[in-house]
Amino acid sequence: MKDWQNFFNDKKIRMIDHSDPASLGTAIASFAVDDTLCESVGRTSDSVACRFWVHDNTVVLGIIDSRLPHLAEAVAFLQKEGFKAVVRNSGGLAVVLDRGVLNFSLILPDSKEMGIHSGYELMTAFVQEMYRDVTDQIEAFEVTGSYCPGDYDLSIGGKKFAGISQRRVKNGIAVQIYLCIEGSGQARADLVREFYVRGQAAFDERFDYPVVEPDTMRSLADLVGVPLTVEDGKRRVLDLLGDWYEQDITAAELPVFEKRMKQMVDRNEKAFK
Repeated sequence: MKDWQNFFNDKKIRMIDHSDPASLGTAIASFAVDDTLCESVGRTSDSVACRFWVHDNTVVLGIIDSRLPHLAEAVAFLQKEGFKAVVRNSGGLAVVLDRGVLNFSLILPDSKEMGIHSGYELMTAFVQEMYRDVTDQIEAFEVTGSYCPGDYDLSIGGKKFAGISQRRVKNGIAVQIYLCIEGSGQARADLVREFYVRGQAAFDERFDYPVVEPDTMRSLADLVGVPLTVEDGKRRVLDLLGDWYEQDITAAELPVFEKRMKQMVDRNEKAFK
């Protein structure tokens, strides 16, 4: 699935822009929207969706993070630092969102050609092409010491600036990436490191939480020495997609969104009670 161009050639591409943090208000809604789009795209074979999302200071936790021995103390620390905490409905561990981080989701129909690694490989190749004019050094492998480490961490010179996750819902696949484009990747990593310290992750014998080393993380702008921005990242995505049409959540999709939103709210209430 590294040949992303051929994958998009025969598809109708729907674009949704939620990059204004005020558009959804909370990151909880972003995961509900992606699930909604999975259901819509999953009913087709010739359409995909791409959605931008940006949120103000938020730490998105994985399910395992919500089981930290001292979660309340860890969340209180984040709140003191001016960050909200939400629990997502997909795998992975804690990541930091702010206005220097561009998230975008590629929502794809499931098919025989979309194996477990296909979505990750497609997104990796797509991002490599996005920034081909500024670097050819983007690699995908697990960066030990980063937050939310995984096989498809994107890095330059061993310094991570992005991570990819994948969620499958009702014959649709949401491939989600967070791109730390601007700001300090080290400061974001230091926040997550302290979150785990306050939550006493090291004393939990059930799960292996990452030991975050802030020096493993950077922003893409810092790594390439070019003043890249979130807006520039959006433009690069749209330029690669070519022909697309813009359509936000429709009235027909609203009941599905409301159901998915309730599930997310219930999940978070249960996690933080």
